[in-house]
Amino acid sequence: MRLLTRVTAPLLGWLAARLFHFPLFKRSRLRHRMAMKLFRVAAEGGSCSALSTYGHLLHFRGEDHASRVQGGIYLERAADLGDARAQYQMGRIYEQGFEPYFRPDAVKALAYYRSAGEQGHPLAVKRMIEVYDEGVLGAAIDPARAECWRKRQQPLPDVKA
Repeated sequence: MRLLTRVTAPLLGWLAARLFHFPLFKRSRLRHRMAMKLFRVAAEGGSCSALSTYGHLLHFRGEDHASRVQGGIYLERAADLGDARAQYQMGRIYEQGFEPYFRPDAVKALAYYRSAGEQGHPLAVKRMIEVYDEGVLGAAIDPARAECWRKRQQPLPDVKA
């Protein structure tokens, strides 16, 4: 049964995402509950995208403290699997802390921001520039490193009025 769940987890995660963003019945509680159950099964099966999305939903929109902690655990698993969005979110969680499970930890926050930034996550790159410009998260002010991160920054799209 575990092998079947592991094999079908990416498909269930994809299905959950489609159901979650489906335009019909936007305010349907049934649709929301079904999508969340699919996300949970896919996350438990090890789907990285489901871990990331479900963790984000639980942590930042969870109804109680326990679901927010569980969301952080899912996000951390996704971040450790290499998901850039989850790595950025874990950087934020470890920078600000979420007691008692996620205590503020500048070293972990910086490591997660760096990992996400190296994959091109725009907010992580921006945070890494701030880290070396301002000398926060235990890092020394380093204009050369800040400039290196600036080179990774994606240019804003040219908007014509």
